Amino acid sequence: EVQLVEFGGGLVPPGGSLRLSCAASGFTFGSKDMNWVRQAPGKGPEWVSEINNGGDSTYYPDSVKGRFTISRDNTKNTLYLQMNNLEPEDTAVYYCVTPAFENWGLGTQVTVSS
Repeated sequence: EVQLVEFGGGLVPPGGSLRLSCAASGFTFGSKDMNWVRQAPGKGPEWVSEINNGGDSTYYPDSVKGRFTISRDNTKNTLYLQMNNLEPEDTAVYYCVTPAFENWGLGTQVTVSS
């Protein structure tokens, strides 16, 4: 059974930083590209990053490019999202997601507010 458990959310002021983690199990983590997706209150899901299975190719939408960094440690079956210079518009629940958006974790809340 695929399990994805996100950690690291919280309340930060504008301009602050957070590092999210996602512990994966139940599948061969190192063979899969992985994604982070977020959903803000009252809005649909928004893809925010992707990393290939080897960790050497990453992709971002313009809304987070230069501020967010996705990475992975295949020896620990863990996905990361480093978020810097956070803005109130980044407030959302952040999800770790497998390819084709097939499997989702329960998410971790990120709130950016002064």
